[in-house]
Amino acid sequence: MVNYKELGLVNSRDMFKKAMDGKYAIPAFNFNNMEQMQAIIQACVETRSPVILQVSSGARAYANQTLLRYMAQGAVAYAGELGLDIPICLHLDHGDTLELCISCIETGFSSVMIDGSHHPYEKNVELTRAVVEYAHQRDVTVEGELGVLAGIEDDVSAAASVYTSPDQVEDFVNKTGVDSLAISIGTSHGANKFRPEQCTRDERGVLVPPPLRFDILEEIERRIPGFPIVLHGASSVPQDKVASINSNGGKLVDAVGIPEEQLRRAAASAVCKINIDSDGRLAMTAAVREVLSRKPAEFDPRKYLGPAREALKELYKHKTSHVLGSAGRV
Repeated sequence: MVNYKELGLVNSRDMFKKAMDGKYAIPAFNFNNMEQMQAIIQACVETRSPVILQVSSGARAYANQTLLRYMAQGAVAYAGELGLDIPICLHLDHGDTLELCISCIETGFSSVMIDGSHHPYEKNVELTRAVVEYAHQRDVTVEGELGVLAGIEDDVSAAASVYTSPDQVEDFVNKTGVDSLAISIGTSHGANKFRPEQCTRDERGVLVPPPLRFDILEEIERRIPGFPIVLHGASSVPQDKVASINSNGGKLVDAVGIPEEQLRRAAASAVCKINIDSDGRLAMTAAVREVLSRKPAEFDPRKYLGPAREALKELYKHKTSHVLGSAGRV
């Protein structure tokens, strides 16, 4: 067994307390490979932001659990090499079984999410409580989920959203002992978060998604005051990245995300962790397509992954500085 403290990582408890006190949100950026990890650490060091390195079960299988442990340890050392020891948490995103959560904890994760939202309520409570009991013995923090987000991302798929019921949150938190709670208030997984008929169009003909249900968020805050809330599916799907992908051979249709002004509002509330994955995929893919479109004879991965890494870094610097408010908090 590897304890996360041996790798120089931290859990999310102190991160979330500071974020709630300071009215900002911690960025939770998903990564699958070296270039993504480099971009995340560079961006957060340059903007002096704490960060949660987030790994789905699919990403863990892709990258290999042993290599991931050393990548996380390397991320800590890399931040120091860049000149700033930022707080770094390694978090399992959308764990779906007790066994997976245990495996992650035993290989160096400092935080895990157990997503039992697809189960009946009592089964969700039972599963989440079992993960909490195991994790807390090892000072690992646990995120639970109530409500269902629509969309597709990695191993997570749902046809429709089910908003979180404020009537359940207090009971769920008390019975499970979770450290944070992911809720559903209108965000969605993937780059195509909403069907066109769910949106309106502005004067330029651009799709505008329905607003987030801040009324639900406010009622949840009233029911469990001071408790850390998490937003999944919070990519904004930058339209310049979509246009770049499509102009260089891609085919993204009706891709629309969560407006950044709504995320800024959420970050100033009890929402202290905001997950961003699809935006990073779009930024990297746009950069790779642009290089290969301009230089079709290029075959050196460094020549297209390097620009992709730089594009991702700039995107994440923007997120920490202008959306989440986490810049300058280290």
